[in-house]
Amino acid sequence: NAFYGLVRIGSMEPYLTSYHDFCLPEGVRDSHIVSCDIGRHASIHRCGFISHYIIGEQSILSGIDELDCTNHAKFGIGVVMDGESEDVRIWLGLMNEAEGRKVLPFESMICADAWIWATYREKKALMDRLVELTNQTKDRRRGWYAVIGNRSVIKSCRIIKDVYFGPYSYVKGANKLKNLTIKSSEASPSQIGEGVELVNGIIGYGCHVFYGVKAVRFIMGNNSNLKYGARLLNSILGDNSTISCCEVLNSLVFPFHEQHHNNSFLIAALVQGQSNMAAGANIGSNHNTRGNDGELIARRGFWPALSSSIKYNSSFAPFTIIVKGDYPNELNIPLPFSLISYNEHDHCLTVMPAYWWMYNRYALERNDWKFHNRDRRTVKVQHIETEYLAPDTMESIEHAMDLLGLWTAKAAQAVKLPQVPANNDETVLIRYGRNLLEQHRESFTLEVTATGLERSSTPTRIIKAVEAYHAYKEMLVFASVRLVLSFAAGQEECKSVSDVCRSLKVWAVQESCACDALCGPFVNAGGQVVSEKQVLRLIDGIVSGQIDSWQAVHDTYDRWAMQYPKIKTYYALEVLERLYGRTLDEQTWKQALAAFVTLCNQNANEVLKTRKKDFEESFRHCTYRNQDEMDAVLGKPEDVSFVKESRKRMDYLIAQASQYGTWQ
Repeated sequence: NAFYGLVRIGSMEPYLTSYHDFCLPEGVRDSHIVSCDIGRHASIHRCGFISHYIIGEQSILSGIDELDCTNHAKFGIGVVMDGESEDVRIWLGLMNEAEGRKVLPFESMICADAWIWATYREKKALMDRLVELTNQTKDRRRGWYAVIGNRSVIKSCRIIKDVYFGPYSYVKGANKLKNLTIKSSEASPSQIGEGVELVNGIIGYGCHVFYGVKAVRFIMGNNSNLKYGARLLNSILGDNSTISCCEVLNSLVFPFHEQHHNNSFLIAALVQGQSNMAAGANIGSNHNTRGNDGELIARRGFWPALSSSIKYNSSFAPFTIIVKGDYPNELNIPLPFSLISYNEHDHCLTVMPAYWWMYNRYALERNDWKFHNRDRRTVKVQHIETEYLAPDTMESIEHAMDLLGLWTAKAAQAVKLPQVPANNDETVLIRYGRNLLEQHRESFTLEVTATGLERSSTPTRIIKAVEAYHAYKEMLVFASVRLVLSFAAGQEECKSVSDVCRSLKVWAVQESCACDALCGPFVNAGGQVVSEKQVLRLIDGIVSGQIDSWQAVHDTYDRWAMQYPKIKTYYALEVLERLYGRTLDEQTWKQALAAFVTLCNQNANEVLKTRKKDFEESFRHCTYRNQDEMDAVLGKPEDVSFVKESRKRMDYLIAQASQYGTWQ
């Protein structure tokens, strides 16, 4: 060994330190140590150079070429140290490759912070204050030592510089780690694997980064994964997400995002989570102008199919699924739960609203169940709404119903139906169109088209407009009643819907900020659904100095989360009143309950029906000798675990409904 500077070594014993089957005797052997503190019972073997690290107890360091910390180490945080120039500051160029929305990373940053910073760019005072708050997150004096937390294992690595390792970190075979914070704990250990190169980043609790990953200027949320050669550059990946093999640049990706296969591409996008990028998806044609400044916004539930190519700028409503194809024009889709396709023969866009509810309820219900099961975070800073029917999507549905009414009225004008409004007042047209959709469900024959959904003079065809309109109504009834029942079940004093209404109205009067919280539009702040007025109030607090730290910002998110069950229940009551056109009295509630119970049974049946399609489709049988072989390999649709789970969930909701009224 060779020791230089002040080296302090804790007590050692003649025992082994081990991680699984990897065991080394305690002590320092064949290593070169400069100015380090080495904790008790640590094992350091064959390390070519270790400088300015505080090494935790019972840690294992083996076969490391270089492990050092400079006197200007920032550990991935976007600050400049004393005496440094501003041009060394690390920024993340989110949502826009031209970096017009760049943000500064800090250790506790979550998607909500990044979304506010990158979205409200017109507020110059806010931008300045957010830089100030970030500067406060780290003491900018030079000379901080790096840390390797207790019980960490780092072995067979090449270059590690300016990296903070939390306790129980595990690193094996990394090529280069530079300027990083790796959060880790006994309950949520983070792991770094072979061939990885990570520079200028922050890695959350319980993350896994394996097999040739390259990441530069990035943040990973808790319980997220990068695998199999994934490239993550200038981006933030939310909690509970996985990227394998793909390339993601200049993007802000909210929690529960899945992206696999080596030919998936995502650039300059805001993807609001619960999303899945299929193989060959080209979401990155952002050079349509004279600069590389194109953008895409995909609200939660975004699902482009295999080999889809989207032209920038485009925007998609929640739970949009895109059929395979090259879409030659920019898209602005305001209809949630839609299926988007391009008719090559007629060169026009076609949209089927409410597709998920009408034809794939299995996926909707399973996603909700899946997200709950996959949320294994032990550290939950980001509040995540996982239900597919929540205030943001319900509000989007109400807007879509108005649009269907407007387009239906215009279609009626085109064929000169009797009593069609002659003027172009949108309020009058919406009312007339919605009445047509309500009253003529069986005899509806109008061909509905829309403009403004595609950058083209060719109108967009709206498929199954009347069916979609009524599907949207069913979704609102199902969501609203379920929210009311869920809230009532958690309140001992609520024995009826009248009690729920009374309780919430009292709360709305007493709570000073309830007015802002209950008013739309609702936005998705990093996975947390809130009223935009709440966000604007938060921004005012930051600018005024009333909110003076990022921790205070996060405390505000926590208060929003505590209010959220009341907010969405209050909103659900308002939706029911708008749907039925009257105050929610006992008779209206009875009518809503009856519809809800019918929809619960329908939901369970639709889940089974959707799953059965996979078993009954004729070409599924072509690889099996007989039905018995197929049953032995795949099982039967009735035995699928989630089909049973769905039936159980719907029966539970029906039982809940019986406690708060009758519907016979």
